[in-house]
Amino acid sequence: MENSHAPGRAGRKEWIALGVLMLPLLLVSMDISILYFAIPYVSQDLAPSATQQLWILDMYGFVLAGLLITMGALGDRIGRRKLVLAGAAVFGAASVAAAYAYSAETLIGVRALLGLGGAALMPSTLALIRNLFHDPKQRGQAVTIWTGVMTTGISLGPVVSGLLLEHFWWGSVFLINLPAMALLLVLVPFLVPESRSAAGAVNGADEAGEEREPFDLVSAGLSLAALLTFIYGVKEWARHGLAPVPALAVVVGLALGYTFVRRQKRLDEPMIDLELLGRRAFGGPVFANVLAMFATVGTAVFLTQYLQSVQRLSPFEAALWSLVPASGVLVAAPVSAVLAQRIDRAYVMGGGFVLAAAGCSWMTQIRTDSPLWFVLAAAAVYIGGLVAAMTLANELALGAAPPDRAGSAAAVLESGQELGGALGMAALGSIGAAVYSRDMADALPAGVGGALPGGDADAVRETLGGAAAVAARLPAEAGAGVLESARDAFTHGMGLAYAGAAVVMVGAAAYSFTVLRGTAGRATGSGKAAPEQGDLAPAQTGT
Repeated sequence: MENSHAPGRAGRKEWIALGVLMLPLLLVSMDISILYFAIPYVSQDLAPSATQQLWILDMYGFVLAGLLITMGALGDRIGRRKLVLAGAAVFGAASVAAAYAYSAETLIGVRALLGLGGAALMPSTLALIRNLFHDPKQRGQAVTIWTGVMTTGISLGPVVSGLLLEHFWWGSVFLINLPAMALLLVLVPFLVPESRSAAGAVNGADEAGEEREPFDLVSAGLSLAALLTFIYGVKEWARHGLAPVPALAVVVGLALGYTFVRRQKRLDEPMIDLELLGRRAFGGPVFANVLAMFATVGTAVFLTQYLQSVQRLSPFEAALWSLVPASGVLVAAPVSAVLAQRIDRAYVMGGGFVLAAAGCSWMTQIRTDSPLWFVLAAAAVYIGGLVAAMTLANELALGAAPPDRAGSAAAVLESGQELGGALGMAALGSIGAAVYSRDMADALPAGVGGALPGGDADAVRETLGGAAAVAARLPAEAGAGVLESARDAFTHGMGLAYAGAAVVMVGAAAYSFTVLRGTAGRATGSGKAAPEQGDLAPAQTGT
């Protein structure tokens, strides 16, 4: 197949390769949320304890986040195509094992293997974009597709899960991974050129025959332990409040992270290029991405629960309607890409954050009786703005990274996203939970609160789901009063959480307009980046 395109510009083969690489990205991101609807069926078959059920849900995301930096650095050394193929093989095999898991312990362990495969796939797909697309305009388009696929996968997980569970057993949510992984294993060797750092070896001599440091397993262990403990602590904080165990986990995670950073400063070949991270052209967009994911993940749970528990949609209906806000992405992403060709992309990114802030402010006006179109339109505005900003942040950071460090750079980007999401879930989730509890303590119908047993009273005051379960056991009038109060309290808490997200988005916009201004300039259609782009060197590739 010949490509009739200008030198430096990608042709048909590269775009087909991008399409193939998007398959694992879609499935890896879907697996973050695909068990949400399947967990009741898993519980019936495997009878996990409450703690085991939480680990079944969380293990995949924990391992995925913890291994991103290690896998990005490993891909730079051994070759990103090779790591994609290895990740696909592990992900496919683990998917089969998960589908036929015979105990809760087995499923938890296999979910960890899925996280290992996903960590090998995610940074490698983004890094390969850096090496497939050298023209800044084309690379921007490719990164837009990458970001859209990743965010769509997270939203699509519950939809696919709900559809499969209507016809098949819970293991089917894992088996859908197999065709895509098989296709990846067959096509990637023909479509995607190998790329790695110039040294190109894990241990021993590099391509010039010079000795190099062995792959640093101590740094790999430190990065895994730091991210695992920190994210675990933040999630437990969001789930149970700032108790001693979550607080200790956060402190230990920060201490391990500090140790990891100190070690990187002493290494000739660190896993994270701290000098690159310190540059505004790279570190700035990474921080902007953290803020974007803070709002994205921190508010996602509210919208889903509102559609199900306040708008009273079935889980499958709620999942389908939750895809409608993606229409905002279909408008915002191409508009931002066009604007980025004409003006400084930091301004366009800031505009995306302003749009996200406007959408979050709109969400604060939602009430329990708001029409569905009003809710979905508001969500479309803030999601469109967020994805537009995230796309440009990914593009700017990836363009500023040297091609031979693309894997490590992509891993840092994605680790930042995981951290931002965990912090958003904790902070915004805590706001919503605190407001809900306070309102329910004051607003229970007269005579109902005192009549409830202690456990039921606590359940009503803690979550909307708990209030719905208690209301179903009460006499009709009392139950209706509890539910009405709970829905009002939840909607109030949701509004204040979105207000918090709006404040953060305003801050992100100000950061983009001031700190990031002039770091990237505008994209050009000539195959050359603006001088500040940081397109430092041609890719090191080979077949």
